[in-house]
Amino acid sequence: MVNRTQSTSKLVKLIILALLGTVSLLLFFLNFPLPMLPPFLKIDFSDVPAVLAAFMFSPLAGVIVVGIKNLLYFAVSGASDPIGVAANFLAGVMFTVPVAIVYHKYKKGVKTIVSGLVVGTVVMAIGMTVLNYFVMLPLYSIFMGWGNMGTSEKMAFALKGVLPFNILKGIVVGILFVPLYVKMRSWIDKKRSGFAS
Repeated sequence: MVNRTQSTSKLVKLIILALLGTVSLLLFFLNFPLPMLPPFLKIDFSDVPAVLAAFMFSPLAGVIVVGIKNLLYFAVSGASDPIGVAANFLAGVMFTVPVAIVYHKYKKGVKTIVSGLVVGTVVMAIGMTVLNYFVMLPLYSIFMGWGNMGTSEKMAFALKGVLPFNILKGIVVGILFVPLYVKMRSWIDKKRSGFAS
């Protein structure tokens, strides 16, 4: 009986994660560029379902939702930009995991959420800036035929494009997520305690 209950609980959890991953993909398509930044850097709210999953279950659950979103996008986009998909996955992980760790480690409330969002934004902004400079931009140069980007070009793009973009993305996602969390807090707590039991 216990094993059956555990199996049912795992199945329900997988269904919830799959649904959140699908919602995340839909939100990924609702994106918009920011003025003064390259037009292909677009803000979206697809990390919100991943953070919800991470709050309900664990940081790993958030990573799974980010992974589902990117796998679905990779499938529907015809694998036209695997580097961009990989970058989006890594950015989502860098943002979601720190937020979730702070949430689960400290008293669960709005102040903790805000602190976690700040930490996640900083980690994502710095991590993606470094990753773009050393990995993503060189790969784009090779596979997209951009030609060899010089050190100053990569540095300028990373510091003037990637860094402010990810900071602004974290702020925008946080502005949406905090009031959403306030409204859904009891539901999140109920789900978390239900699956913990």
